[in-house]
Amino acid sequence: MVFDPQQFLIIAECCEKSPIGKKLPKALYIHHSALSHLDPIIQEYEQKARYLLTENTDFDLIKFNTDDPKISYLYYPNFDTDPHPAIVKSIIVDLITHDLKIWEYEKRDNPPILHRKETFVTSEYPLYESFAHLTYCEETLGLLDQSRFIGTKNEWKKRLLAHHITFNDHYLTCKVELKSPKVQIERHKAAMVRSDLSRPLKTALELGLFKEDMTFFDYGCGYGGDIERLEQRGYVSHGWDPYYRSDQPLRKADIVNLGYIINVIESLGERRDALINAWNLTQQVLIVAAQVLIDDERRGVVAYGDGIITNRNTFQKYYEQEELKIYIDQVLKVDSIPISIGIYLIFKDEEKAQFFRASFFRSRLKTPRIQRKVRQFEDYQILLTPLIEFVTNRGRLPVKGELENEGEIKLEFGNFRRAFKLILEATDLEEWDQIEDKRRQDLLLYVALSKFGERPKYVHLSREMREDIKALFGNYQKACLLADLTLLSLRDIENIADLCKESVVGKKTANSLLIHVSAMETLEPLLRLYEGTANRTFGRLDDCNIIQFYFHKPQIAYLSVPDFDQEAHPIIRAKMTIDLQNQKVYYWEADPELNPQIIHEKETFITEDYPLYNKFLKLTKQEKERGLLDNNKKIRHLKDWLNMLQENCVEIKGHLIYWRKDADPYQVKLLKSKIKQRKAKLR
Repeated sequence: MVFDPQQFLIIAECCEKSPIGKKLPKALYIHHSALSHLDPIIQEYEQKARYLLTENTDFDLIKFNTDDPKISYLYYPNFDTDPHPAIVKSIIVDLITHDLKIWEYEKRDNPPILHRKETFVTSEYPLYESFAHLTYCEETLGLLDQSRFIGTKNEWKKRLLAHHITFNDHYLTCKVELKSPKVQIERHKAAMVRSDLSRPLKTALELGLFKEDMTFFDYGCGYGGDIERLEQRGYVSHGWDPYYRSDQPLRKADIVNLGYIINVIESLGERRDALINAWNLTQQVLIVAAQVLIDDERRGVVAYGDGIITNRNTFQKYYEQEELKIYIDQVLKVDSIPISIGIYLIFKDEEKAQFFRASFFRSRLKTPRIQRKVRQFEDYQILLTPLIEFVTNRGRLPVKGELENEGEIKLEFGNFRRAFKLILEATDLEEWDQIEDKRRQDLLLYVALSKFGERPKYVHLSREMREDIKALFGNYQKACLLADLTLLSLRDIENIADLCKESVVGKKTANSLLIHVSAMETLEPLLRLYEGTANRTFGRLDDCNIIQFYFHKPQIAYLSVPDFDQEAHPIIRAKMTIDLQNQKVYYWEADPELNPQIIHEKETFITEDYPLYNKFLKLTKQEKERGLLDNNKKIRHLKDWLNMLQENCVEIKGHLIYWRKDADPYQVKLLKSKIKQRKAKLR
């Protein structure tokens, strides 16, 4: 193996231009997971050094010297877990002499440590967001100023001590004595002036929690904006706040809101009391909302205790999503229901809680079409319509007391079974069998996922659900047994992978299946259950309309693509990834100015009955004819896609492609010739 000095100059230049890795004046540092993202020339160069190492050499970072041909392999065993890990070992490989020089740091009292860990990895690294957020907070506090003084463990400790800072995982904490006159938490300043309903109440309304004549009470209402807006909608609403409405009485109500209150109370005892007090006022449903860590990406704040003190002198406790559920459940001794990030529902009535949970898994089914003219049916069609709708909704015949016009139907037919027999004469039996099977699947999903909490006793189920189970499974014991067997199937990740690859709907990548939420019901029951394991504990991302099923590891992601219908190639605005193995949540939000990722071939995410399916399909067909989608890696991001359009002399208006008016005529002529050839091949 002969080293070429001229080649090294090219390698050094590639290192200096690398968009990935931490660059210093004479070196490039990179995490081993990011090697494949480097220029192939650098990768080949590194392989020559790797050849000289022993097989079992441990390392996390690789250092490429740019002033001489040497590569260092650095071992940081706590790279992921320690916010500022210390080096344990370094192996320097000389590419000219092939000598190895080993440095041991484990026994040193003051070893070098790392800062800005996100610079060593790619944005796809699972902990990238945690690393980046930590760096942001440290920069805001000035902890990373004059970096030459914080490169070792002891120097860093001095800097932290001077700022009264410690760490809890990758989050900063600052111990401050609350009794000190220098720190006066002003909770009332956390109250927000809103122009619309708060997120928890907007979500509750969308879910249909507010029924006619229901009363509402806002515990810790701040300025009272939610109260006023709900009154405008016709609901009897009241509220109390210790600062702004302290003269108002505490009232019991059907729905009580404790929105973003427990996260602004710095006292653990008072925080607990607020949750219990709100629960005691609740007659039907308590809504609890709190700030969670994934919302903490771009705030310039100072860490404090188990939360932070903002620059307005208010306290904020940032929960992790599962931590918030555990806290609510332990204090109130309940099994709270996540409906969105940082928002939970707790029902007073267990039957209603279970009915609500089951509603999340109810497929939207169409009533079978009338296919045959049956005179007797036509005579009774209006009378039988409620029965048709009931069977479509429940997958079974009603029992006594479940149908409003029960008496009229029984007067004419004697019982529901004879009435339904007439319906079958005019419709297709196979369609009704499909409805029954789909409702059985929906119920099985609910029963399976109830295993993750405390599975309800049969008597705690609503009457409707008990009748559903009896009709569709025979008994509750059998339903639970089948559900548990289905849950066991989730352990087979290869089976999940096969189902994703075989799915007739959804966009397929090398390691995942992406599907629009409107098409979720068409998936195999096991895939719906797979997503349900994430949804039941964490809820879905706000405005989520794309769900990503990973099948190389147990992971679900929720994507927010707000312009999916409107834009031909919409931007992915936000993404929340849930690692089902370690129960961690990772959040990412796009910066529109930094070349965001976009979506292509929208028709693959949806079913053929989606209203805009044909429009999406027509655009994709045009793009394929022009070869615009040939290399997916080159068009994943907005700027790259716009460059591709420009190179091909086209622009997109609405969901149609047009030749650019300023395009070179000769270039357009050549492109049209290529399109003609491609069309011939596609036929």
